[in-house]
Amino acid sequence: MTNTVIECILSRRATKYYDPACTLSDDQIRELVRIGTSAPTSFHMQNWRFIAVRTPEAKARLSPIAWNQPPIKDAAVTFIVCGQLADSSVIPERLAPVVEAGIMPETMVPEWEIPARDLYMNYPQRQRDEAVRTAAIGATAIIYAARSLGLGSTPMIGFDAEAVAREFALAENEVPVLLLSIGTELPGNWTQKPRRPVADVLDFV
Repeated sequence: MTNTVIECILSRRATKYYDPACTLSDDQIRELVRIGTSAPTSFHMQNWRFIAVRTPEAKARLSPIAWNQPPIKDAAVTFIVCGQLADSSVIPERLAPVVEAGIMPETMVPEWEIPARDLYMNYPQRQRDEAVRTAAIGATAIIYAARSLGLGSTPMIGFDAEAVAREFALAENEVPVLLLSIGTELPGNWTQKPRRPVADVLDFV
């Protein structure tokens, strides 16, 4: 029996050719982000933001500061995937719905906030590392969600981060980690490229 989740993962490829005539509705874009934000984050901080670049005007602003890569103009949407510097002070607010849902007792909230504060507060590099991890994991979930819906995706790191931050008014605590184009594929895209053998990348201890 075929496992559809595994099939999506194994058949995903970086899309080069998109149909520029095909669009995604706001609701479809929201659903992709909803699925993406089901991914795990440290201490449930959910320290991410997704900017959906979808109008011709916005694409024209992004394209020149992202090496004029074709997916930005041709795909239905390109997300600027932002990680936010890890900040333990948001934890009580982010855990409030968890407590309200009866998943976690309220008395446990400090047991999460205090170690998170110790882990991140005085460590800027850890804060940034967590921002990058969070954004990358969320983007990966969107990639596979898009594949399950028959859409192509292209993650890209070729852009001027400082220019993107200025042009799209990112906050000081936000890191533009990657761009992620999503849209309808045209024929001619490669299949997924072969990977290194598992024996080369796996050690048992």
